[in-house]
Amino acid sequence: MTRVLLLVGTAKGAFVLESDPRRRDWSLRGPLCQAWPIRDLIVDPATGAILAASGSSWYGPAVWRSADLGATWTHSSVGLAYPEGSEPVKTVWSLAATPDGALLAGVEPAGLFRSDDGGTSWTHVEGLTSHPTRPTWQPGNGGLILHTIVPHSSDADRTWVGISSVGVFETRDGGASWEPRNEGVRAGFMPDPYPVTGQCVHKFAAGAGEPELLYQQNHCGVYRSADGGRHWTEITPGLPSEFGFPIVTHPRDPATAWVIPLNGAELGRYMPDARAAVWRTHDRGATWIRAGEGLPQEHAYLTVLREAMARDTLEPVGIAFGTSGGQLWHSLDGGVHWRQLAANLPPVWAVEAVVLDD
Repeated sequence: MTRVLLLVGTAKGAFVLESDPRRRDWSLRGPLCQAWPIRDLIVDPATGAILAASGSSWYGPAVWRSADLGATWTHSSVGLAYPEGSEPVKTVWSLAATPDGALLAGVEPAGLFRSDDGGTSWTHVEGLTSHPTRPTWQPGNGGLILHTIVPHSSDADRTWVGISSVGVFETRDGGASWEPRNEGVRAGFMPDPYPVTGQCVHKFAAGAGEPELLYQQNHCGVYRSADGGRHWTEITPGLPSEFGFPIVTHPRDPATAWVIPLNGAELGRYMPDARAAVWRTHDRGATWIRAGEGLPQEHAYLTVLREAMARDTLEPVGIAFGTSGGQLWHSLDGGVHWRQLAANLPPVWAVEAVVLDD
């Protein structure tokens, strides 16, 4: 039996929506994780467990884990700490699984942790935090956060991370050393618009089947790299705005990606002209197609955050996104037509789509 899950992280816990491969009727469970705020969710491919990135103002950072698809949960913060005397870790922002079966967690203040026991305990990846540029790192609007982790599809020694407002870094030696990967990315708010670091990366993702192909949504434009981030080419033309948060790539077609432009950092951060739409490219960003059928086309002051859009692996691809107003939207046909699955959730911070074959 094939099941499709939408894992939704919100300001007041996690929710799980479940359907069959037709994806027309959905059940909803939640709030889970004792209503802790949830920034990201993944399924560990090694164990099938759901993992949720979190942090409590009372209890500190933690990664929640469910081995039964969200029916019961435990959480651990073992090792999620910097050395004594350092600024404490506030929350976990992002999670990812590596090709060698490890888990990675990005935290605030920006840093990376690794688990080799399924999330029971964590070890600080010191090579990133001790990078020579670290004293110059400045927070974005959401804080100094490591919000994106993209492991290489087959090489466990290679991983890319995104930090706001610092940029993209890559390791090729399992985290011992890191190099900035920001050439060609604008930082329009800086005196030097093309610094080595200081770019406000919002989200990036790898292209299917091409490990060196990356797509990035930045504070200042949308970009593509064909060489693992060493050089970036701007692909913003054709979009209504250079500003937005999420970007999602197709599971099989490296030329296809989706973004949700917002009207600008200083203009309210909602969908342009208050008309909701998801934009997609089928030619690596050379052209963009607007799709708003089924979405509100007036008075749509909607904001979608960086982790709050996801795609499944079915054919046609299903796309889902959540808003800061608690709406959850879904498309059965790769983002062409849309319908609302939920309207009154807490602010949605993360969405993940999972296809399970029992």
